[in-house]
Amino acid sequence: MRPLGAHAPSSGGLAKSALPYLDAAGAEAVQVFVGNPRGWARSAGDPKQDAAFRAGCEERQIPAFVHASLLVNLGSPTPETVRRSAEALDHALTRAAAIGARAVVFHAGSAVTDGHYPAAMRQVRESLLPMLDDLAGHDGPRLLVEPSAGGGRSLAARVEQLAEFLAAVDRHPQLGICFDTCHVWAAGHDVASAGGMAATLDALVSECGADRLQLVHANDSKDGCGSTRDRHENIGQGTIGEPGFAELLAHPATAGVPVIVETPTERHHGHAADIATLRRLGAARVRS
Repeated sequence: MRPLGAHAPSSGGLAKSALPYLDAAGAEAVQVFVGNPRGWARSAGDPKQDAAFRAGCEERQIPAFVHASLLVNLGSPTPETVRRSAEALDHALTRAAAIGARAVVFHAGSAVTDGHYPAAMRQVRESLLPMLDDLAGHDGPRLLVEPSAGGGRSLAARVEQLAEFLAAVDRHPQLGICFDTCHVWAAGHDVASAGGMAATLDALVSECGADRLQLVHANDSKDGCGSTRDRHENIGQGTIGEPGFAELLAHPATAGVPVIVETPTERHHGHAADIATLRRLGAARVRS
């Protein structure tokens, strides 16, 4: 069985906001931001809220994940951005340890300008290897790279690019993968056609290894395959559709891997409906 969960709100207090939200959604896993997702400011957190959140997740047997700031880009041609990105990841790892999270998710990033790709990959190596080495041998959070939706000189969007990203850090065992369905669709992997999701996951395992996939972001898309647009839609209501998610849940690579929805909540007042849809699709595949 794989835990099905959601990205939960944390404003107003991590435990105070996230735990009731998870209960209402029927979530079995959680992802949170531990600071402003679109800023560089680093929050020290509230020790009482951190402890309550950690205890609440342990009581519910819910695995937790932290999503790093959306500004993180280790491939940037701007040295200040690279420095701040590394500091943001280091801070996210510290906060993840404080709340008992399994891992920190960060976007693969972009070279931004033509010709900067080789230097960008060197920056990835120089920034990540010391962090990854520090994580080795400790029972704490690890790092998970999330491929982008493509476009803008992405460092890793398609599966084959993800293999190159791993190679840049010598395939360090502390670097796992977060697989986002909207992103891979936008990057050009046809995960909507029959067998497409399974083929993409097969390629992921072949290129990156069977043990790399540590988290799934299950998001439908508002746009077409190869659009390079990262616009999430509710499960089954977008251009990927329910059959693709049924294949996702049936694939052996996702067995036991937590699945997080980051879908729009305006129409459904939370993520309960999308979690229920995934649970139904997973149960149907088991029965068949």
